[in-house]
Amino acid sequence: SCGSEVFQEVTGRQYLPLESCISAQCKRQRSKGKLHRQTRGSKMLKFQELKIQELADQVGMGDIPRTLSIHCYEGMTRVAKPGDVVEVTGVFLPSPYTGYRAYRAGLLADILVEAYQIDKDKKGYDEVTQRDKDNEQMQQEIRRIAESEDVSRQLARAVAPEIFGHEEIKLALLLQLVGAPTITAPDGMKIRGDIHICMMGDPGVAKSQLLKYVAKVAPRGIYTTGRGSSGVGLTASVVRDAVTGELVLEGGALVLSDGGICCIDEFDKMEEGDRTAI
Repeated sequence: SCGSEVFQEVTGRQYLPLESCISAQCKRQRSKGKLHRQTRGSKMLKFQELKIQELADQVGMGDIPRTLSIHCYEGMTRVAKPGDVVEVTGVFLPSPYTGYRAYRAGLLADILVEAYQIDKDKKGYDEVTQRDKDNEQMQQEIRRIAESEDVSRQLARAVAPEIFGHEEIKLALLLQLVGAPTITAPDGMKIRGDIHICMMGDPGVAKSQLLKYVAKVAPRGIYTTGRGSSGVGLTASVVRDAVTGELVLEGGALVLSDGGICCIDEFDKMEEGDRTAI
C-alpha cells in the first residue's frame, strides 16, 4: 500500500520470503502491507557445485576414494569439466543442515570448499600446443627430433620406458595417441582419424602397465577394468541431484574421456550386454 521496496539477502540454500512490509509508513499506520517478489529487480549469481574425488594413486591402502563438494560462483563456474584433474584453491566452510536434519544432527555439519581458483592439471591439446609454441626449449627439442632419423621408433621407445621390448605394440600405441587428422568432406560428413586398438597376450606381459601409461600421458585419459564396469558405468547413468533434487545424467568412463583416450582392461571378462553398450 505504501509502494516501498525491500531487498532481502539470501545466504543459505533455502530462504523464507518476507511477508509483511517493514517501512516506516506501514509501521505508523500499523497496517500489514503485503510484499510481492520481483525477479526482475533481484540480483542473481552464477552458481555451480562440483564434486571432486581423490585420484586413484593417492588413495590409502584399503580405503575408498573420498569426495568433497566445491561451490563455485560467478567467474569460477564452468572452468572444469567432468573428468578433468584439477587443483582447487579455496576456503573450507561448514554447511549446516536445515530443517529436521539440523534438529537431529546437533553440532554436525557437512564440509564444502568455496573455490577462488581452479587450475587444470592436464591441459587439453589446444592449450598444450599454444604453451609449447611460446617455449623455445621445447621448440628446439621438437626440431631436433624431427630432423633425426626414424622419428617414430625413437618416440615409441619413450612410451612406457620401464617396460623392455614390445616395440611394435608401443609403436601402435604411439600412433593411437597421435591419431590422424579428422577429415571433413565437402558435404559436411566427418571421418574421424582415431583408431581403436585391441591388445591380446599371455598373462603377465605388461598389458595393463602399458594401458595405464597411455591413460597417464593422454591429456584426457581414463583407465577402467571391464569386469567391474557395467554398461551404465561406461556410458551414462541417471542419478538424483543432492542440491536441487532433480534427476541428472552422470557421465561414465567413456563420457569422461571424451576427446581423450579410454583404456578398458580385461575386455574379455565383460558381459555381452555391456560390450554392445559401448
